[in-house]
Amino acid sequence: MQEFKRCHPVVNFTYFALVIVFSCSLMHPICLGISLCAALILTLKTEEKVKRIRMILSLIPLLLLTAVINPLFNHEGMTVLAYFPNGNPLTLESLYYGLSAGVMLLTVILHFAHYNQVMTSDKFLYLFGKVMSSLSLVLSMVLRFIPNLKEQLDAVQMGQKCIHKASDKTNVFARIKKGIHTMGILTTWALEHSIHTADSMKSRGYGTGKRTAYSHLKFDGRDARLLLWIFFLGTYIFIGWLMGSMQMQYFPLIEMAEGNGYHASVFISYFLLCMTPAILEQQEARKWKQSISRD
Repeated sequence: MQEFKRCHPVVNFTYFALVIVFSCSLMHPICLGISLCAALILTLKTEEKVKRIRMILSLIPLLLLTAVINPLFNHEGMTVLAYFPNGNPLTLESLYYGLSAGVMLLTVILHFAHYNQVMTSDKFLYLFGKVMSSLSLVLSMVLRFIPNLKEQLDAVQMGQKCIHKASDKTNVFARIKKGIHTMGILTTWALEHSIHTADSMKSRGYGTGKRTAYSHLKFDGRDARLLLWIFFLGTYIFIGWLMGSMQMQYFPLIEMAEGNGYHASVFISYFLLCMTPAILEQQEARKWKQSISRD
């Protein structure tokens, strides 16, 4: 998603805001399938493809767990498949809803992973620095602190392995003791890091005058066209949702809106919206090949 990452922050934030909101709100199976397929395709186009694939494989048990747990506690639905030992029914509707909820959760996690890769801290500060400078700064520092803490944890664990203090063959109590020791090291590092950050901000004059910021980001014609494209698709999808094109009912019976040409156009619009970064990437690759062929 390198080309989409080079777009203006307004375009990036608008896209992810619409896609994540729609992914959380639209529980229609076609919408869930479109959003999941788009998230998987974008995962294959990221720089950290292997890391993202491992994350997806680690999230599959969460999807299956959600699909299994929901029927244990949700007994709504009229299609009874079996009965649990305590007498509660196992319904087809609860199984479908649990599977749909698991797919939705997996999709939203993937979209947030793409968001963290595209919407860097400088872009977030560029968008919200003037409106809510303190809050945007805190959020930016928090979002940056989490990966830094993870890197520090990896460094501590690697250091402990090098001095033979992190063997996996120790018993449970020894592992708990080592975990407490590691947490103490991370806490000390976090406190020291916060002191250094505060001293650095103070020495640079933070809070002593009017805040200024430099940004090399420019809103060009391509960004304007992309923003209009995203707004058009988002508005069309929202109108289609209000018109019942994506209506889906799981309880007491599974029912969905009857398909027609207009409903199909809404689903196609949702597909195009989710695939906008991949479409942009493909267009830029085609332009690059054409420019090479001319030379």
